[in-house]
Amino acid sequence: MLLRVCFGAVVKSARANCRFLHSMRLIRFTDDKNGPRIGVETEPEGDVVDICNHDPGIAREMIPFLEAGPSALEAANRAVKGGAPVLPRSSTRILAPVVGPDKVICVGMNYRDHCLEQDVKVPKEPIIFSKFSSCIVGPYDDIIYPDETNELDWEVELAFVIGKKGKHIQEENAMEHVAGFAVSHDVSARDWQMKRNGRQWLLGKTFDSFCPLGPALVTKMGLSDPHKLGIFCRVNGQVMQESNTEQMVFKTEFLVSWVSRIVTLYPGDIFLTGTPPGVGVFRKPPVFLKRGDTVECEIDEIGKIMNKVV
Repeated sequence: MLLRVCFGAVVKSARANCRFLHSMRLIRFTDDKNGPRIGVETEPEGDVVDICNHDPGIAREMIPFLEAGPSALEAANRAVKGGAPVLPRSSTRILAPVVGPDKVICVGMNYRDHCLEQDVKVPKEPIIFSKFSSCIVGPYDDIIYPDETNELDWEVELAFVIGKKGKHIQEENAMEHVAGFAVSHDVSARDWQMKRNGRQWLLGKTFDSFCPLGPALVTKMGLSDPHKLGIFCRVNGQVMQESNTEQMVFKTEFLVSWVSRIVTLYPGDIFLTGTPPGVGVFRKPPVFLKRGDTVECEIDEIGKIMNKVV
């Protein structure tokens, strides 16, 4: 079996010691025998290498795993190469790669083509808002349609996860603080976002289950270029959003630097980097999700999440 895990690239900067960068698809999963733990996907939607079963010293949750730094990835590599058991994907339940982060940081209006869709100016600085971490669910979990809204909308987004604590991070050093990338779905109750609660975005973005995330945390070396990836959303199989992350106004490095001017970033903090055009609220007439709909969010080289609205 070919495991898509590559090691050995070393990066050194003037302001940091050498750090090993690993190409790996990290997941959280559970099965009938043990509780949630870290694993490695053999390939997108492939089987699961049970690295924690092989090495009890590997943290079972993602945030402690990230806090351990390069040593955790090295231990994961040894487990993969050392014969850790490979579990059929069908025998596991894939969970959100990160739960309970200190922060979920979101960026509004961050795709040029999405700004054109609304006939608004491209922002000159990032528009930052948040979601509560309690809204995170797994890549195949249900989205719960709240009784409090009638305008439930979809938004596929590229997410990235912080792997190293930092404040006042320089843009040229920002990628040293990024652990990897995932697919996210910024589910939105448009009436709460645009009409209620003083038109503040928080409540409309943070109902329970409003942040499906996954399917894996793909480390940086696993992507050719995170800012040149096709990004798609389908509702009941129909393509609703189709763009490319090169349309992002503010890229990963700038966002890390910008936000770290205000707050300290911690391992596990999640950034949602904005959505491309095609959302329901700006269609003519508007189109909103219904109970029973299935939403697929996909990004090239990262994977696909699929969630049913119930």
